[in-house]
Amino acid sequence: MKRILIVRSSAIGDVVFASALPAAIKRAYPDAHVAWLVEPGIHELLVTDPAIDEVITWSKAEWVKLWKSGQKLELARRVLALRRELHARQFDVALDLQGLLKSGFITWLSGARRRVGLGSKEGSQLLMTEVIPRGGDIHRIGSEYQFLAQHLGADAGDFLPTLTVAPAADAGAQAKLAAHGLETGRYAVFAPFTTRPQKHWFEDAWQALAPQLIAATGLTPVILGGPADAEAAARISAADPRIVNLAGQTRLPEAVALIARSALVIGVDTGLTHMGTALAKPTVAIFGSTCPYTDTGRPTGSVIWLGLECSPCKRRPTCGGKFTCLRDITPAMVIERAQAMLAAGGTR
Repeated sequence: MKRILIVRSSAIGDVVFASALPAAIKRAYPDAHVAWLVEPGIHELLVTDPAIDEVITWSKAEWVKLWKSGQKLELARRVLALRRELHARQFDVALDLQGLLKSGFITWLSGARRRVGLGSKEGSQLLMTEVIPRGGDIHRIGSEYQFLAQHLGADAGDFLPTLTVAPAADAGAQAKLAAHGLETGRYAVFAPFTTRPQKHWFEDAWQALAPQLIAATGLTPVILGGPADAEAAARISAADPRIVNLAGQTRLPEAVALIARSALVIGVDTGLTHMGTALAKPTVAIFGSTCPYTDTGRPTGSVIWLGLECSPCKRRPTCGGKFTCLRDITPAMVIERAQAMLAAGGTR
């Protein structure tokens, strides 16, 4: 356990869930060199983590583009270049946190003598020297990664996700707040967007929530999201001029800083929402088709999940697009839970 490579290239939420692992390893093996391989962009979440000695970026998108365009020779060169780069670091242990063929291949490519796969499938188990199940309490945030830490003999402790705010990103966040007349602790982050529609709360629900939240708490709603979310965010914010729409206007580090300075986070099952939990902010997570956890590990974090018979359906909804699991969650329910989380945080 002298030189350790963590392979979790995506997605943002899962990187946040696993963010407690480097510190757990360091507590047990303080002299270990811990590296994390991740996709560009997401790497910005990790570079300020004091428990991570090195962040290595790997662009899956570039490899896929080369394959689809028939540039097989160039792709082979990229594969060999990454192999040389990883071998040069002489990793003793490589941890595949995704358990997929792509991550298993990268883990095998590292040349580490010990390759541990977490719930390996798709044939990636053949590339590992050992495979462990995704164990732990499935209701608790990050439990499978905590289970892995315990398997490695690391000091798992309470194993709560954690993020570090970069000073430059914090300065950028403060500038954006000032441009909209916002102050630290006087706004609530809305995180309405993610990759799959069956995880989205309805736009009219967000539109109804905003004025009710302002009336109940005095907090200004601030919408965060990526460039692809800009149109939907504009529709939501058009319902009330007091909503501040920053979707598509922040990089990940700035989003982290804005969440850190907020009073409250309300969002669906998406990375930005999980950041609220990682930063110990009063957080209300709205779940429907997925239920990765209901225990946030913090008194200020809460999950609203109705637990319908058809949920979680994940990627295979059976409701014909009704998404009752989300439609039946009302703004009033969210307001009630938000007030409870604010009280638990002693902020209101």
